[in-house]
Amino acid sequence: MLDDLALFVCIVEAGSLSAAAKKMALPPATLTRRLQKLEQQLGCRLLNRSARRMQVSSEGQQYYEQCRPLLQALQQATQALDATQHSVSGLVRVLAPINLANGIFRSCWASFMQKYPEVRLELKLSNLQEDLIASGADLALRAGEQQDSSFNQRRLGEVHWVTVAAVAYLQRSGAPLTPDDLHQHQLILAEPMTGWVFVHKTSGEECIVQGQARFRVNEMALAVHMAKEGVGILSCPVTVCCEELASGALQEVLPQWQADSRAVYAVWPQQRYLPARVRALLEHLLAFAAQEPLLNGAEGLNQ
Repeated sequence: MLDDLALFVCIVEAGSLSAAAKKMALPPATLTRRLQKLEQQLGCRLLNRSARRMQVSSEGQQYYEQCRPLLQALQQATQALDATQHSVSGLVRVLAPINLANGIFRSCWASFMQKYPEVRLELKLSNLQEDLIASGADLALRAGEQQDSSFNQRRLGEVHWVTVAAVAYLQRSGAPLTPDDLHQHQLILAEPMTGWVFVHKTSGEECIVQGQARFRVNEMALAVHMAKEGVGILSCPVTVCCEELASGALQEVLPQWQADSRAVYAVWPQQRYLPARVRALLEHLLAFAAQEPLLNGAEGLNQ
């Protein structure tokens, strides 16, 4: 009915059915049929018309005067929304794991906001996987394979894990030679990882370690700090301990065993159209990740 209302307003302002049909690129017969349908729905005659003349009825004039401002307001609202959708400005809400957002992607947020000064960015960081739709977020960073088909996804890269310990701890307790040896060591566990999976880089042998943690925490940076202090052995993403490995504060143990690797994705709801500001962030994340060695197969410092 909204389209027919716009058609009626166009007829009144054009001054004739033929002029309105030409303006709206409709066959005159189609325009007449839709006008008659609108009159039937309203139960009154909007136009008095003959072969030579068309005149707006009193009911039609009243209807036109009431509806024209509504159509103008709707048109303005639509134009404003269209401008918002296609302008890289406004608020973008993102969910992300703490160690990813405040680690490997830390500089990405600043460079994005510098590139798009009209954008406001709101990050909600948690190691728990929150409901993307219920939170009202536009985009989320997630680690691990994504099985939910209700989300669109783009792969940003892959993070390798490494098993590390401080020199002081290794001098005191010795270095493990196999993953099974970890059961005899002090372990540091960072949630949500509660067990470690190792694959031998040459033979492909797999070993799962479910050791008792001496120290357990739900934040990776603190786990890395405790490993530096010699509390125990830690398995963690190389992205959060690369500086400590470079400085020698931590050393890799079990170098012949790959601790783990997890893909990193950007995800967003399938049914949600991506506004320009969200698409700009997605493209910025993809470009950033493509240039980051630690997201593209680098397992250690010399790769």
